[in-house]
Order: sequence, then C-alpha cells, then structure tokens
Amino acid sequence: MAPTMKIAQIMKGDVEVCAPDDNLAAAASRMWDCDIGCLPVLDTEGHVIGMITDRDVCMAALTRGQRLDEIPVSVAMSKEVLSCGPEATLIEAEEIMRSGQVRRLPVIDSASCLVGLVSLNDLARPGGREMRRRSHDLSAQEVTATLAAICHPRRAEAQRAIA
Repeated sequence: MAPTMKIAQIMKGDVEVCAPDDNLAAAASRMWDCDIGCLPVLDTEGHVIGMITDRDVCMAALTRGQRLDEIPVSVAMSKEVLSCGPEATLIEAEEIMRSGQVRRLPVIDSASCLVGLVSLNDLARPGGREMRRRSHDLSAQEVTATLAAICHPRRAEAQRAIA
C-alpha cells in the first residue's frame, strides 16, 4: 500500500491574504484579480483570525447599506476558522470540510501561522485522482458527499431546529 498523502503535498503555499482593517473593496478587488473566492485574514503575527469570502462581501454590502470601501473586513469575516495542519491526511481535511460545511481550509503550522490553503477542488482535481486511488486516500464518493454536505443550506437546518 502506498503511503498516505498529506495536505502539504497538494496545498497552495503562496496564499493571498488580507488584514482585518482592510476594507471590503480592497478584499473583493484582490479576489477578482487573483480569481479566488476567499482570503484568510491574518493578524500582525501571521495568525489566521478569520476568513472572508466573496459571498461575505456581497452579504455585507446588502445588509449594511454602505459602500464596500467603508466596511472593514473585520465586520464581514467569519471569525470561527476551521483549519488543518500540513501533515493532515486528505481524509482528515475532507472530514473537517464536510462537518464545517466549508470549501477551503487554511493550513497552519504548530505556531498557528498560515502556511497554505487547501480547497475541495484541490482534493478533487483530476491530476491527483490516480495518486489518491493508488494510495486509498480519498474516493470520489467521499468528495461527492462532502460537496453535498457543504451545499446543504444552513438556514434550512436552523429553520428545522426551530420548528
């Protein structure tokens, strides 16, 4: 049996980031320019303190009624950050994504500093399928189940809990 593949082998190491006091216009512009859907938000020591997505930007614009350059990232970012380490297996990262209903995970080192980013796309990309098949790391069915869990509306769950 081949060795288990680690996140360090597939993560993106050169990650675009932003600061909590950046404004949403700057964050959205960076996402547009880099063709990405999220930015980890770092404090001055390089620790991940939040995540901002293109959806977060849109919802802040809708709910706050302000221009994007007037809204700081800290207002719209997700403050509960799920992450994994570079030595996590693909299956461990997939399980975190599935349970947390997230498409991307910041990869942090032992000092809680950002070292990379891994997405559901990274887990599913065609170039890695054959390697994963040989190493029995992650099946197409597991990726599909994770995508289904992520796409399940959270609002529907909350409404069912209230009823």
